[in-house]
Amino acid sequence: MTTPAHPSTPATAAAPNDAPELLRAPAADVLDTTELGRFVRHVEAARGEAFADYRELHQWSITRPEHFWTSVRDFFRVRFASPEEAVLSDRTMPGARWFPGATLNYAGHALHGAGAADSAPALIAYSQTRDRVDLTWADLRDRVGRARAGLRRLGVGRGDRVAAYLPNIPETVVAFLATASLGAVWASCAPEFGARSVVDRFAQIEPAVLLAVPGYRYGDKDVDRRATVEEIRAALPTLRAVVSVPYGPGTLTDAVAWDDLLAEPGSPDTDPVPFDHPLYVLFSSGTTGRPKAIVHGHGGILLEHLKNHALSWDLSPGDRMVWFTTTAWMMWNALVSGLLVGACPVLLDGNPLYPDLDAQWRIAAETGATLMGASPGYLMACRRAGLNPGRDHDLAALRQIGAAGSPLPAEGYRWVQEQFGDRVLLNVGSGGTDVCSGIVQGGPWQPVRAGEISGPALGVAAAAFDADGSEVVGELGELVITVPMPSMPVGFWGDADGSRYRAAYFDTYPGVWRHGDWARFAETGSCVIAGRSDATLNRGGVRLGTAEFYRVVEEIPEVADSLVVHLEDPAGGNGELLLFVVPATEDGLTAELHERIVRELRGALSPRHVPDAVIAVAAVPRNRTGKKLELPVKRILLGAHIADVVGPDTLADPTAFDAFLALAAERRNP
Repeated sequence: MTTPAHPSTPATAAAPNDAPELLRAPAADVLDTTELGRFVRHVEAARGEAFADYRELHQWSITRPEHFWTSVRDFFRVRFASPEEAVLSDRTMPGARWFPGATLNYAGHALHGAGAADSAPALIAYSQTRDRVDLTWADLRDRVGRARAGLRRLGVGRGDRVAAYLPNIPETVVAFLATASLGAVWASCAPEFGARSVVDRFAQIEPAVLLAVPGYRYGDKDVDRRATVEEIRAALPTLRAVVSVPYGPGTLTDAVAWDDLLAEPGSPDTDPVPFDHPLYVLFSSGTTGRPKAIVHGHGGILLEHLKNHALSWDLSPGDRMVWFTTTAWMMWNALVSGLLVGACPVLLDGNPLYPDLDAQWRIAAETGATLMGASPGYLMACRRAGLNPGRDHDLAALRQIGAAGSPLPAEGYRWVQEQFGDRVLLNVGSGGTDVCSGIVQGGPWQPVRAGEISGPALGVAAAAFDADGSEVVGELGELVITVPMPSMPVGFWGDADGSRYRAAYFDTYPGVWRHGDWARFAETGSCVIAGRSDATLNRGGVRLGTAEFYRVVEEIPEVADSLVVHLEDPAGGNGELLLFVVPATEDGLTAELHERIVRELRGALSPRHVPDAVIAVAAVPRNRTGKKLELPVKRILLGAHIADVVGPDTLADPTAFDAFLALAAERRNP
């Protein structure tokens, strides 16, 4: 059903005027009870610095980045096999070089777990394909040593690429750490991806070895992947071997068995490599073209994840970290890095909502999770369903709930606060594959305000820029980073002259990283991410963030989901602002619901936010990490073929595009 709406148009789209509700202030004893507090005391003792609050600490971290990152290295006792010649040899972006001359190995730090006991749990794995698996630190080191020896027998050495078509299971972690220990380069895709999507990624890096599973179980459905593996194998001529990891139905033919790869004992040694030596290649989602092959280095990821996991997530030896992710998302890499600080990652594979919405909370309770990560969509679904995890589960060990992947509405903040009170910190963050970490997020020394991210992460000089490259506060702008950080990519694979890398991040503001998000920073330092800037709505020359619409529309009980796009007018007019909604009831998009949507948008935001049409659809297209696909929808409505704008294997529900394809056809042939 389509209903028109014709708004009046003010000159500007203003930011909300009401100050956000303060839900949680930092505890009075925060510096005495957290890893961040230990770090602050370390800096005070080692450098004579003193900080009255988080903002002063953050300001020091970005004005004296050499001092900050050296302090991170020293506090976490990072071991350089060869010393650095400098901390930051050149601040110019792109091209900044951190710790030149230093050698180290990420896996060497991950395998020692900040001194965790051999008998302590290192990995806990839940799966719908097999029973729970528990590995101690001794088990993990033994298996990594064996896998390292097995990969060497296959001829894998420094610089070779090892690709994994594997789910989030212990074997994947073992293979990754073994690969890293040799100085080889890792890349992974989740087995729900089809052959085309996998080959689009792996063919770029020309892997020597492919690890794969024959299948898996998703909820109550068995999925056979043997034919897909053969198709992938045939399209990768550089492969010297395929390793079959036993999982799901059947086995792979003409492949090295996992048990044979691990048959011979080996020492979990690690080969020192340069600070910026490639550790792994992460791929962009591929929803708007060929995925970018983003290369991250050993040293940058090591320092960034040590800082993030301990100082923001407050993880330390003995903690347990639950965060549903697939091996295709950078959150898998972040989950594995829990090992760096001695925390135990809890691996989840299968349908995250099976057998019910409560499943992830039950696992968090069973494992004594201290940090639970969740998508904003999951938290809002729990709220809508009336779940009470704080009452119904023993989550006494829980100290933080992390949320990332898309904006969380203010109501989601309040729901978490109602469930857990001040005992649990809601840490909402935003970052991405490009830096493999958070850019803005919370932490123990930062306040939590409803609907806002607490502020820039330590060591990240985040700001919002207008079109002229000037910083803006209190209004929407491009999210930028003005000072280099170690986990910025080494580059893109195959981009010998760096031209694609520069074009991706540095063409808009020379010397400044443009992340591609649309953000608003407050005077307090907190911020709101308003969506991807390439999907931001340009309404008669005024930009509107998509997340602002969703915060209003999806709080209406009769709306289950929504998506908004703007189709520009080539002549420079207002264009068409289209709002798609998934009705939450059988009544569908009634005239009354339409009027309420218009009224809420006009009152909460501005008349400019009122759409030209409200259209009911059965589902909103999302990728597998839960992000709404505004730009692919927009391109389809403008006449593009779906195969040119989105890979079907990146979609959570490929049928979600059906309504938009039908609408595009109607627009071509009215």
